[in-house]
Amino acid sequence: MSSVNLPNFVEGEASFDVPAAGKPCKTWYKVSGDLKCGIRPLVVLHGGPGCAHEYLEIVAQLTTLYAIPVVLYDQIGNGRSTHLPERNGDTDFWTVSLFVDELHNLLDHLGIHDDFNLLGQSWGGMLAAVFATQRPKGLHKLVIADSPASMKLWMEAAALLRRQLPQEVQDVLNKHEAEETTTHEDYLKATQVFYEHFLCRVKPMPESLKVAMEWTEKDPTVYMTMNGPNEFHIVGSLKTWSVIDDLYKINVPTLLLNGRYDEAHDLTVEPYFQHIPKVKWIQFAHSAHVPQLEETERFMEVVGNFLLKH
Repeated sequence: MSSVNLPNFVEGEASFDVPAAGKPCKTWYKVSGDLKCGIRPLVVLHGGPGCAHEYLEIVAQLTTLYAIPVVLYDQIGNGRSTHLPERNGDTDFWTVSLFVDELHNLLDHLGIHDDFNLLGQSWGGMLAAVFATQRPKGLHKLVIADSPASMKLWMEAAALLRRQLPQEVQDVLNKHEAEETTTHEDYLKATQVFYEHFLCRVKPMPESLKVAMEWTEKDPTVYMTMNGPNEFHIVGSLKTWSVIDDLYKINVPTLLLNGRYDEAHDLTVEPYFQHIPKVKWIQFAHSAHVPQLEETERFMEVVGNFLLKH
């Protein structure tokens, strides 16, 4: 873990018009650095879907180290943005397009839609990839971190990783999934074993990651509708999601990241490497799914150098 201090943040809210929501919506955000300093800002998309931004606050070290302005935000339905628990299970409402529209809206609100970089982590990288396939005019560089190119590959990888767990842990997971008792205490404990291996290998788990994940417990609407009860039992609307067929459309330099022990296993991220025309893939040797927390110093160096290189 790096000892570099985080800069001060300025917080704000962007109104987000979602007619189907039936009420006014807003996107909460925070900015480190000066968006008008002349250095292209980095907009950071958190995972989940249904998590929140806290575990990515450390990325704002890029402001301290390289003077790169960093924008963090909580996606609609999450964190400090508008919650819509009445839309739980509504797969027509919670779509990838909704979150793409929200990102466009935030860029417009901040006045940076003509010139920005994007970093998406986990689900955020899936979202960023879809956004980039649309070739938005202001996108300059893209970082896809710890993200699958399809959920079919994600589930294949999860099955491989589960077989590396102790047999008794596998048995508990299989039993409760078959019985649809995935809120049982034993199942949750077994899930934690998976996370200790393939989500974050820092012990104890960093507080920022715990806080971000707790948002899904406070309001599981988005996570349960789009994903499912955890990172490896996918039963939500994203179950059949894939961006592979459109990856050739991404026309900006792209940095692809994952960890050696990542639940975003090599087989899940390889299509990005195969199909994005201008792409570089770097793996973190001592990380699972959150290298910004597990190998902070190297993460900042790798991402900072990529963003500032002409």
